[in-house]
Amino acid sequence: MPDTPRSTYRVQVRPGFDLDATAELAGYLAALGVTHLYTAPLLTATPGSTHGYDVVDHRAVNPQLGGEAARARLVRALRAAGLGLVVDIVPNHAGVARPEANPAWWDVLRRGRESAYARWFDIDWDRGRLLLPVLADTADALDDLKLVDGELRYHEHRFPVADGTGDGTPRQVHDRQHYELVNWRRGDAELTYRRFFAVSDLAGLRVEDPEVFEATHAEILRWVAAGDVDGIRVDHPDGLRDPAGYLARLRAAAPASWLVVEKILEYGEDLPDWPVDGTTGYDALAAVSGLFVDPDAEPEFTTLDGRLTGRHTSWADLTHATKLEAATRLLAAELTRLAALVPELPGEQVRAALAELAACFPVYRGYPPEGARHLAAARSEAGRRRPDLTGVLDAVTARLRDPGHELAARFPQFTGAVMAKGVEDTAYYRWSRFVALNEVGGSPAHFGVPAAELHRFAATRQVRWPASMTALSTHDTKRGEDVRARLAVLSEMPGRWAERVADWMSRAPLADPALAHLLWQTAVGAWPIERERLHGYAEKAAREASVTTSWADPDPSFEHEMHALVDRMYDDPELHAQITAFAAEITPPGWSNALGQKLVQLAMPGVPDVYQGTELWENSLVDPDNRRPVDFAVRRDMLARLDAGWRPAVADDGAAKLLVVSRTLRLRRDRPDLFGGYRPVPARGPAAAHAVAFDRGGAVAVATRLPLRLARSGGWRDTTVSLPVHQCTDLFTGRVYSGSELLLDDLLSTYPVALLAPTDSVEAAA
Repeated sequence: MPDTPRSTYRVQVRPGFDLDATAELAGYLAALGVTHLYTAPLLTATPGSTHGYDVVDHRAVNPQLGGEAARARLVRALRAAGLGLVVDIVPNHAGVARPEANPAWWDVLRRGRESAYARWFDIDWDRGRLLLPVLADTADALDDLKLVDGELRYHEHRFPVADGTGDGTPRQVHDRQHYELVNWRRGDAELTYRRFFAVSDLAGLRVEDPEVFEATHAEILRWVAAGDVDGIRVDHPDGLRDPAGYLARLRAAAPASWLVVEKILEYGEDLPDWPVDGTTGYDALAAVSGLFVDPDAEPEFTTLDGRLTGRHTSWADLTHATKLEAATRLLAAELTRLAALVPELPGEQVRAALAELAACFPVYRGYPPEGARHLAAARSEAGRRRPDLTGVLDAVTARLRDPGHELAARFPQFTGAVMAKGVEDTAYYRWSRFVALNEVGGSPAHFGVPAAELHRFAATRQVRWPASMTALSTHDTKRGEDVRARLAVLSEMPGRWAERVADWMSRAPLADPALAHLLWQTAVGAWPIERERLHGYAEKAAREASVTTSWADPDPSFEHEMHALVDRMYDDPELHAQITAFAAEITPPGWSNALGQKLVQLAMPGVPDVYQGTELWENSLVDPDNRRPVDFAVRRDMLARLDAGWRPAVADDGAAKLLVVSRTLRLRRDRPDLFGGYRPVPARGPAAAHAVAFDRGGAVAVATRLPLRLARSGGWRDTTVSLPVHQCTDLFTGRVYSGSELLLDDLLSTYPVALLAPTDSVEAAA
């Protein structure tokens, strides 16, 4: 396998923080201990894009990031600091919100099927003109169409005019084009091109075509060939027609690159045997975060959820409903295209069968050989829920089992989108039983991860995917890692939380009690949080849930009530004081969880990633909140103080977390020989269940779990861990320990975590 980064640091390069600003971080990142910068997409994106996943021109670096010259300066700065570069690429789709910015899409709109780029995009040309859902929801929207400089203009939107069709009124010219501008509401139901999920501004690319692959990857591969890029992160492979084939082609083109894929694995699902180094770490996130949740609290949170919402709904039934909604409403256009591939059966029945199968599909999409098992499970569950569709389900399933049938090629693209929209973007906002578990790659139905399960996961990872990424926060997580860590504390005090939140909800009721429970958990998890940030989160959460309001049809009355609730958290003195006091109560054990999960993530098998800014406490919520600017000057200064000998207390400034991050990353960088294996280190004594420890082959990580229960039971007392070496040093405190048995009460007296290494190996990492 290729040479592997020992750690990465993710930076959201964007117009407000461009490549030159990123280059200035090189010295800090090297001092922090990371080995590779890991950037957001760098190719030319829609003008003004804050994320870069809407690439419009694959031939060049985004000029709003500084262009090619700035990229070259970044590479030089990284190399001078001894750092490598991992880039994010987006093979599944391209940005089409501004056609004039995307030369290929512009040409397709102008020339239709005759365009040299028509094969680039996954367009259903047999359904007539290419529909573009951009018009206002009014009958006379086309009256605003204008003909300007040989282009059609609709407000800020610009569209090309085919040769020889520019005479007449704007509407007459429009009627001659290869495209048709339609009401924006028609997009979900009638669109004639494959999208990224339900985003009509992102058109699907056909990278399974070798010519399209070459054209869209030439610039990235030029950087690889020049030695400027060491690793590639592949966005959303589940959207591709043939992910395995695509990854084989990419691996052949970049044989020495570290290659990871943004593959979301469901609970217990294995990564297919692809020619990659692993995933982007959501599987590790679920395992590590769950370790700090008390599984014993599940019955009490289930009871609380039923009492607050007035209903009892299983996770399986909820997600079936939300996935069916996604399949038949948000992705209705894609469903129609699939149903047309089975013309010999009644269309509505085929639509119903396909939607039901997608709603019952247990993973994002199936891949050989496990895909057959997942399809069988979906067929069985679909038949149980819809026995009236037995015949058509059998007929459709037979076609899905035929690898040569077009339906079998396209249906997996559909199930991935249904899962993402139905679960990640809807169910996670409706199911508020315990929102610390509502995370990408997680399973809210699995309440906590026992230590033995974490050890099995890590040991398997060491054998099968030792170079897979690990992560706790990304640009797509639903809440920051430290918010989850604090919320995990609620699992240790379910009765206290039930009493507190029931009182708050009775005093400040909301018409949607499930959403209210989500908002109260969010508030105490992120408190103190700026008012405008919590308002922004509340609006997004409510609209994503799509119960009482939605993006397509906002309910002003409900949203006014919801925002009034948020305001009351700040303006009602008694309520504000209670929230502040409760957050203060759970913050110290939350810090313990945060340090514990960070150490486990950084030290476990895999390549650890640190998302920008999370080396200090970080209370971000879902995007765009988690893409706020980071104060790197504060972090530089604090790191310098640590290097001068400061050993901070675990406190509001987050310096203790920076200590854990920097010392662990430096040891991994400087002594990789200490991280070549994995063995659980058992604790012995009355509080053994509260310690999680493992030996990586010389480096031993020790973390505290369930700190409230530990304190209530009398602390560590005479609980011990066994060490594999006679003399070792804790990299966080500098204390040297001798002997084979260590008392945890001594080892963890300063911090709730320890990283032990043979004393003679510590100097280089200190």
